[in-house]
Amino acid sequence: MIDLAALLDVLRSLLLTWLPVILLVALVYLMWRAASMMPRTRPQEVRPDTGEDVRWADIAGLDEAKEELIEVVDFLRDPERFARLGARCPKGILLHGPPGTGKTLLAKAVARESGAAFYAQSASSFVEMFAGVGAGRIRKLFETARKHQPAIVFIDELDAVGTARSANAFNREQDQTLNQLLVELDGFDAASRVVVIAASNRLDSLDAALLRPGRFDRQVYVGTPDLDGRRAILEVHTRSKPLGDDVDLAGVARQSAGLAGAELENICNEAAIQAARARRSVIVRRDFEWAIERVIAGLETRRLISEREKAVLAYHEAGHALVGHLVGRSASLQKVTIVPRGNALGYVLSLPEEDRFLRTREELLDEIAFLLGGRAAEECVFGTVSTGAAGDLEQVARVARAMVCDLGMGAGVRTRALKADDLSLAEGTRERRDREQEAICDASYDRALDLVGRHREALDALAEALLERETLDRREVFALLADVPVASNSADLVGALALPVATAVPLPGTGAGG
Repeated sequence: MIDLAALLDVLRSLLLTWLPVILLVALVYLMWRAASMMPRTRPQEVRPDTGEDVRWADIAGLDEAKEELIEVVDFLRDPERFARLGARCPKGILLHGPPGTGKTLLAKAVARESGAAFYAQSASSFVEMFAGVGAGRIRKLFETARKHQPAIVFIDELDAVGTARSANAFNREQDQTLNQLLVELDGFDAASRVVVIAASNRLDSLDAALLRPGRFDRQVYVGTPDLDGRRAILEVHTRSKPLGDDVDLAGVARQSAGLAGAELENICNEAAIQAARARRSVIVRRDFEWAIERVIAGLETRRLISEREKAVLAYHEAGHALVGHLVGRSASLQKVTIVPRGNALGYVLSLPEEDRFLRTREELLDEIAFLLGGRAAEECVFGTVSTGAAGDLEQVARVARAMVCDLGMGAGVRTRALKADDLSLAEGTRERRDREQEAICDASYDRALDLVGRHREALDALAEALLERETLDRREVFALLADVPVASNSADLVGALALPVATAVPLPGTGAGG
């Protein structure tokens, strides 16, 4: 007969002996599994003879930024020429600006032209939930770059790891990673031929210690191209594309004001796709027109809209076109349509024909009236308003807020900015700021209502033409509004000198005591 008590004693002895070993093995296994699941991100090396083949000739519209970076290429190729004069190469170059303007392309061109090893890394890959992983990756990246001098370390989206540290923040993994990056940037040997190029879309959010000289010595703004730059970019992206005789790249550049290089490349690609879809052997002008509209307004959608809603849409878009003509925006008008595209049920395509960097208060008021022209037409014709002006109202609020809060263009506050996020403003000042915005929007809406009401016949003619044809180009709109005089010419008066007020100058021997 088995002695149960003795068996229990044996089991207890075995558990006391082997349980710690089993738990230790299980813990080691779990740690190994956790380590194996951690993402491994290694620097990507692009040698001059392989990988991306980006030359200076492939970069257009960024002449100022190219000039800054050509000096880096010269230093990496011939450092002795600079060393004889006691000059050193900038340790770091920060490329900042809107998305899609060519910051990554510039870094690849520097590596290709200089013959240096290129190590590209996204800053987001440095920051992980595991403590010390990001700092270790940065150390590894810079150790590898120093072993293969001359080398270029490119860190994309620097704001993912370089966001400003807070004084009362806890010790985050992101802060440790940033500290390690600061140490590496400061620890370069004077004779080191390692250059750090970083890119960011949010310069204002970066830590001040990261931006000081000695770390990022140069800050290069990479903005949207001007008219000549856009034409050069289009020429680069159409080198390998067969173009028809009616294609005018200068005209395409004029119609794409404000677009970045990536968007221009997308326009060229969409035009080629449209030509292939139509089984044409060359890309023609209407392909580019379709591509511009596709990139700016979105994809055309086939929504079933009732006749009553079509009437509302027709008058809404006709109101935009009419008020736009009256406030002097007709030169930039390209198309009016009630065909849905993207999230919009209809739209007025208005593209500026020239680059503008300064805008007057009168121009911004005209723009608000133009944006409210659709809702004003609805109220004038149907006696009520619809939800179709939701996007217009958002833009109106944005423009009015910028006028009052940032530009000092309110009726009463004209000499200081009243930032929306400034918590030091008094409650009365905030109320005054809100009243200023309300006054601008309400006055512009009353103005749009007056303009639409005084030209009701032209509004009806535009709406009827839209209901009949659904889309009107600029020539058809001009023909319908040929007899309607322009009520405002604020855009034409930019830079015009104001006439001085005449003052009476008393002649000698006359006046109050003469």
